Amino acid sequence: MWAVLPGEVALVVCLVAGVRIPGGVLLGAEALVVGVLALEAYVMWPLYAARRRAGETRREAGLSAVRAVVPVAVRRLLVHEFRALHSLGLWVLRRRHRIPEGARPFAYTEPQTGIMWTFVFVSVVETVVLALVIPWPLVHAVLLVVDVYGTVIILALQAACVTRPHLVEADGSLRLRYGALFDLRAPASVIASARVDRRFPGGGLVRVDEGGTLDLAVGSQTTVTVELTEPVEFVRPLGKRGSARTLRFHADDPRAVVAALVTPSLAPQLAPQLAPPLTPERTAPSSTPDPPA
Repeated sequence: MWAVLPGEVALVVCLVAGVRIPGGVLLGAEALVVGVLALEAYVMWPLYAARRRAGETRREAGLSAVRAVVPVAVRRLLVHEFRALHSLGLWVLRRRHRIPEGARPFAYTEPQTGIMWTFVFVSVVETVVLALVIPWPLVHAVLLVVDVYGTVIILALQAACVTRPHLVEADGSLRLRYGALFDLRAPASVIASARVDRRFPGGGLVRVDEGGTLDLAVGSQTTVTVELTEPVEFVRPLGKRGSARTLRFHADDPRAVVAALVTPSLAPQLAPQLAPPLTPERTAPSSTPDPPA
């Protein structure tokens, strides 16, 4: 279904654009769409009915049927795409996504911003070049839709990262995010230490080693390391679950993140890593000497 429906959207766009499509192609495409939807309904209806008999509401039963039929990786990618497009709207309006009162946001997009704008430029150039060299109207229209949508998605990915920064909340808890793909929460009670620590780990966006160390890299680098007293669980971008006891992540201003995570008991060991103006805020004021008699 997820392969047929985008093709249907492309077909509609071509029709709206005035592209002449043979009647046999239209008939075959519509028959395929109807057949796929009928097959999905045939598979999902017994699951939906069973959940309704179990006492679930219509919405809960529908979601249960979708979870049983659609793979978790596909569901997460689709949800991410919708959230990314929503983030693009927030970016245009200069808003950010759900930042609680008292929470401090920390950006992490600096290492990837140049790369993202390069991708946008290349995508626009590709769209223009293909529009000039492809003579077949149908192929031209389909590729135009795909290229424009690809450009929008690249912008939406960057917008998701800008509008969903890392957070240190008012109670000292830490929330690590990467756009709409990754979201991890570490309560303040399990944070043992934090330090500025620049590393260049290999692998993809999210990597966990055998020792329970999570690397959430941006631009193939991390700048902050947080040690926990006990593991925290998280969900990978494609749905697999994991746990980590050490968190390494990138922040554009790592010293500010460490300063926000510091508690009085940790201040002495973290003071050398903080910027000088931040240290006095976490030390007791010195007493004023009495004037001489």
